[in-house]
Amino acid sequence: MNAKIQPTPQSRMIDLPTRGGAMAALEIGPCDRAVDVVFCHANGFNGNTYRSILQPLSTDLRILALDLRGHGATTLPSVIEGRQGWLDFRDDLLALISAECEAPVVLAGHSMGGTSSLLAAAAEPAQVRALALIDPVIFPVESQVATGNLDSPLLAGALRRRATFPSKSAAYEAYRGRGAFKTWSDEQLSDYVSAGFRETADGEVTLTCAPAWEASNFGTHNYDPWAAFHASRCPIQVLRAEHGSTFPIAGLEAELSADGRITVETIPGTSHFLPMERPELVRQTLLACVAL
Repeated sequence: MNAKIQPTPQSRMIDLPTRGGAMAALEIGPCDRAVDVVFCHANGFNGNTYRSILQPLSTDLRILALDLRGHGATTLPSVIEGRQGWLDFRDDLLALISAECEAPVVLAGHSMGGTSSLLAAAAEPAQVRALALIDPVIFPVESQVATGNLDSPLLAGALRRRATFPSKSAAYEAYRGRGAFKTWSDEQLSDYVSAGFRETADGEVTLTCAPAWEASNFGTHNYDPWAAFHASRCPIQVLRAEHGSTFPIAGLEAELSADGRITVETIPGTSHFLPMERPELVRQTLLACVAL
């Protein structure tokens, strides 16, 4: 294959019988090489949302952009009652690596996907060669283990989210230039909508990530990110938003940089949707992590 021609991304379903279903993935890059990067999305989104951000790397890397449990086309059970919180995502991710990758791999992710990647690296350090975390959700020390946070405005907003539209084009027009999507390109929004909605029996479309599941992710975390930083062993590159970051680091810089393994960079002018605003920086970071 001509190295200048980008291979067309392929949608896949990867069976994970020990986890109770299959995980959907957008495979980017040549399928005849080992997986370089496993990428995990933010809460409420899906792997295809990041297609235009990741596809330019397809001549150099093989990437699996996953649909996490309860998102996109993934069929893993999404039962809210009694769930483990984000440890579910950690364990799904480790099962995916065991089933599909020649470990160790680079784990990367945005927001909840970044945190899930960190938890996986902490649980099984030998499986992960480097981490690229894009504005991960990291709580301050005093609230590092949070469960059932019913007062969260993000949780309330998710429960109010409109789930059904007449068509995908109607959803696209409703979102375009508004709310969380204000800084997104038209292509990025189209990628999200294409995999973020499925047809219903009555001809409408509905969210593939149910509002109740999205709200559950905002309300039940049940993990200690600081212990995960210490338990991980690989190099970690964090890209942090300047405005509205979910990774408050004031007073923690010395602890994070103590052993030289963790680098945190705050990117000027960015919001929590940093990947959409600075896609070229995300690509540079992934290439650097693979080269380590």
